[in-house]
Amino acid sequence: MNESYDVVVIGAGPAGYVCAIRAAQNGLKTACVDNWKNPDGKHALGGTCLNAGCIPSKALLESSEMFHKAKHEFASHGIKLGTPQVDVQVMQARKSRIVSSLTGGIAALFKSNNVTGIQGTARLLKNGSVEVSDSGDPKKKDIIQARHIVLASGSEPVELKVAPFDGKDIVDSWGALEFTSVPKRLGIIGGGVIGLELGSVWHRLGSEVAIIEAMENFLFMADQQIAQAAAREFKKQGLNVRLGSKVTAAIKGKDGVRVQYEDKDGRHDLTVDKLIVCVGRKPATANLLEDGCGVKTDSRGFIQVDDECRTGVRNIWAIGDCVRGPMLAHKGSEEGVMVADLMAGKVAEMNYDVIPSIIYTWPEIAWVGKTEEELKKQAIRYKAGSFPFAANGRAKAMEAPAGMVKILARADTDEILGVHILGPMASELIAEAVVAMEFRASAEDIQRTIHAHPTLSEAMHEASLAADKRAIHAINR
Repeated sequence: MNESYDVVVIGAGPAGYVCAIRAAQNGLKTACVDNWKNPDGKHALGGTCLNAGCIPSKALLESSEMFHKAKHEFASHGIKLGTPQVDVQVMQARKSRIVSSLTGGIAALFKSNNVTGIQGTARLLKNGSVEVSDSGDPKKKDIIQARHIVLASGSEPVELKVAPFDGKDIVDSWGALEFTSVPKRLGIIGGGVIGLELGSVWHRLGSEVAIIEAMENFLFMADQQIAQAAAREFKKQGLNVRLGSKVTAAIKGKDGVRVQYEDKDGRHDLTVDKLIVCVGRKPATANLLEDGCGVKTDSRGFIQVDDECRTGVRNIWAIGDCVRGPMLAHKGSEEGVMVADLMAGKVAEMNYDVIPSIIYTWPEIAWVGKTEEELKKQAIRYKAGSFPFAANGRAKAMEAPAGMVKILARADTDEILGVHILGPMASELIAEAVVAMEFRASAEDIQRTIHAHPTLSEAMHEASLAADKRAIHAINR
């Protein structure tokens, strides 16, 4: 193979495949190279998100939530069942069908948009071409020429020296989505987004879960009023989160994995049947760049780019998890669209200030914009309004009264600076806030927007009113 394209995208995750499709829609001859393989040895598009992250985890979260509701909530609705039982094999099969459907859908989108999909491992050469190694025969290499090259190699789990992965008892987040039975005792190193979601899945299904988190503050990156409220809810559910704890060793034995960790009270031992390590992800840029290609990386391996995702080398771009910014699928996808349009000579940009973050626990957590702590640190004068779901009719009807909506607005101009939600369907509710902030709306704009009744979104309306101490269905403080 010695093909020539207008655009070659390296990586078919949410950043890469979206970029490839938009580039082709813009009339550019486009190829996308990807080397992902699932445990069955088959190639699949979609990267970590579709195969080993976002989609399979949400499938299991939904299944485990249904089980939890059947076990603990149906009775309050007058629905009587026998004792619910879990069939992990059926649950996993459902997850796999969803993943297969979506990854196959990308292949169909490539075909309909005339994107050439290439299986193999790609590397940017110093002469500006792309070398592709055949995944079946590493010695077989082909060279692809392109006017534009987009690096979208994604990220991979960080491995701890004190708890190396063995693929069976000490696993990464992907391994935790493939358990064939419910572990009786489950340990998780890392109390961030991934740790909380995986902990929720297996705890609902019956695991005794202990989460060991090095940071002193729970969800340090989130608004702390929301984070503390979430911590109380998770504690009620039985999730055991141990903050300020540093793991020093993980030793496999006959009785399971012995985890040693230290906190302010000294040294502790914890024995678990399975240990999940999810302490973050790192850019997958090893062996991606030939020396002398001109593309620079920082000390952590992230490819250095400007606000338009240009690497500084003419016509070479980088997007998604392998560049700065939050490692979120939707962030990478929008970077892919921006770059594809810029390559086609169109006007395009990214608003990095309004990228939403979501944690799919129950209650869900979602936010966009500044936290209250950030506003205080930056000495920005603001006003805050919040409204509890306990006073929302739809939430009470759903047996989901926990949490709140919190809105932060500039004190002088009333512009919305941040929105933070803990509660039912927070992942969907946050979209209204993102749209509002994209148009630089004020809290008054939300106040004057008619929200249907009864809906969860009324909590957003009431929170905006509360920012001016004008809430109707709550006491203004």
